[in-house]
Amino acid sequence: MNQQVITKTIQDLEFNTVLEQVTEFCSSELSKNVVRQIKPISKPRLLYFELHLVNEYVSSFVNENRIPNHYFDNITEFTKKLSIENNFLEIDSYLKIATTSATVNELKHFFHKFREYYPKLNELSSSIEHTTFIIDSITQKITTYGEIKDNASTDLKRIRKEINNVRGKISESFSRALSKNISNGYLDDIKETIIDNQRVLAVLAMHRRKVSGSLLGSSKSGNIVYIAPQATLTYSRELQNLLDEEKQEIIKILRIISDLIRPYVPLLESYLKYLVHMDTVGAKAKYAFEIKAILPKIQNNRKIYLKNAYHPILWRKNKKNNITTIPQTIELSDRQQIIVISGPNAGGKSITLKTIGLLQLMLQSGLLIPVHERSETSIFNTILTDIGDNQSIENQLSTYSYRLKNMRYFLRKCNDNTLFLIDEFGTGSDPELGGALAEIFLEEFYDKKAFGIITTHYANLKVLANELNNVTNANMQFNEKTLEPTYKLLIGQAGSSFTFEVAQKNGIPFSLINRAKKRVENEKIRLDKTISKLQKERNRLQKTSDTLEKQKTKEQEHIENLQNREQKIREKLEGFQELYDNNQRMLSLGRSVNELLNKYFQTNNKKELSTNFFKWVTTEKTKFLKKNPLKKKTKNEKKQDLIAQKKQNEAIKKVEQEVLKKVVKVREEKRVEAEKIAKAKAEYIFKVGDKVRLVDGNAVGTIDKIEKSKIFVNYGFFTTEAKVEQLELVQRTK
Repeated sequence: MNQQVITKTIQDLEFNTVLEQVTEFCSSELSKNVVRQIKPISKPRLLYFELHLVNEYVSSFVNENRIPNHYFDNITEFTKKLSIENNFLEIDSYLKIATTSATVNELKHFFHKFREYYPKLNELSSSIEHTTFIIDSITQKITTYGEIKDNASTDLKRIRKEINNVRGKISESFSRALSKNISNGYLDDIKETIIDNQRVLAVLAMHRRKVSGSLLGSSKSGNIVYIAPQATLTYSRELQNLLDEEKQEIIKILRIISDLIRPYVPLLESYLKYLVHMDTVGAKAKYAFEIKAILPKIQNNRKIYLKNAYHPILWRKNKKNNITTIPQTIELSDRQQIIVISGPNAGGKSITLKTIGLLQLMLQSGLLIPVHERSETSIFNTILTDIGDNQSIENQLSTYSYRLKNMRYFLRKCNDNTLFLIDEFGTGSDPELGGALAEIFLEEFYDKKAFGIITTHYANLKVLANELNNVTNANMQFNEKTLEPTYKLLIGQAGSSFTFEVAQKNGIPFSLINRAKKRVENEKIRLDKTISKLQKERNRLQKTSDTLEKQKTKEQEHIENLQNREQKIREKLEGFQELYDNNQRMLSLGRSVNELLNKYFQTNNKKELSTNFFKWVTTEKTKFLKKNPLKKKTKNEKKQDLIAQKKQNEAIKKVEQEVLKKVVKVREEKRVEAEKIAKAKAEYIFKVGDKVRLVDGNAVGTIDKIEKSKIFVNYGFFTTEAKVEQLELVQRTK
């Protein structure tokens, strides 16, 4: 875009006000100055990159991987001084440089670690060189508290050791002088004080000549004089020399640090530039988060579809005053190339015009915009605006002359990649003559395939909008009962200016309004009444349509809920069926295993058990393969099958071993149980009346009599004789 065009567009759309609001979220003056200089980005690749940077930063507010703090100090002056040979900085300046380097390294590490979440931010940080040399060069010699370390140099270590020794001697000599003068009674009750950072004796004035030393002052009353003992003065001079020597050594060390990091001055400048960029991206993201802004879909073909679009300045102001802001939905495309908005004054025409223009300008400057997530737009090479009273006293131009000059520029610059926005199109001259000229301008913009929105009160422009194929009328709705605007845009119909209604609202007497009506041509009044009537009818139909749409939405939601419930029930039934089938299969397998075990318990034939077990496994496998036929497999699948078969054989062997272990365990348990029974039998003494049966028989009889080892058992129809070991007890006699 032409610089002059950009400046006027920025001024007309109050873009600088938005930038000032963004600066509220900047952490440094450097970033604020950069934000204030933001202009539309002409290169699409750079624009998309910047928009995605901001969008990724916004996403960090709602996910768990919050971007680390990237506050920084302005090190511009430090880098300039470092560039000068043999120069050095203050200790605090080196620490700020180290902190800057550490902050950049931390951000690089973070974005690389979470590069899947922040691909563009990682790409931005990847271009910055990573090094710890700057940090190490500074922190090896300077503590985090801003002091030079003792081991920064051998000489400094020696000097500080000597300083500590001398300070010890000063303290010791002062203590001796203090004790001596206390015992002599020369001191006041306070005994000592501090003057010029050194301890002095508080000597009574009457004894001042009795104490040797240097007089450093006296009290206001003159009763006390302050004397530095002579013994400490020698050590104090030695200390001062050492402190001067320490200072020179520190300067020497600071120069060494400067020499080490001087080659990295260009890198430090790139660090600062990167952090300023990160801060501006963060400020844009925080502003976007506050105004609920998003990144709409950007189309390659020409289209603007902004759904529920808010004017960010108005939204912020209304929110502060607890006023609801009405969003607007507007679309420009090849089928709706230009929109002519009409309606009453103070109805929201100009703010709607500015909303579309400002949001497009924000987007093309790398800022997210407050619209619905389904919004779409494209990028324009030029955005032309003619909004407000543009009288130019400097150039001696009237409002209309200035507008004609703008129209000349518009006609020269307009093409199929232009968005133009004109407020109160055609005003400033005779309505008929100015309106006719405005028609010609509109037709020219139409022929050049430019996208645009204009606001007007001229009836001839409303008629022309109906006649041109891809030009659409729109109106700002007005409530005639309350005489208040609703601030809602209605596409497809021209609006009445409600001139007399607005005059009535503003307190103009009815008599004057009626006199004015009589002076207007009847046809004009009829046309305005017709438009007003149509608008009322359109509003009524719109309300009905909105109600039906809400009902349709509710019904759709109800249907979706029912479908979701049906799906869940179907899934549950399928799950229950699958569970039932699995249980039946497990029961069947369990019965088969039980039969094999029972047969083994009867025969004790391991070979037969193993044969029957493998035969059963083969049968089950055949059944499984019938239900799940094998497909022709690749070499890799065959290899996988061999591995699976190997694992299966191992599993079968494992199961077989477990079965055999179980069999052995069961046999052992039965043997023990049989021994217990046999023992119990052997110990039991049969009695007359016990019910018994033969070990290999089923018939139960009663013992009639016992003779030594012989027992006579009565079966009712006959009596038989048996030995004790041939019988087993069924029921004892009571």
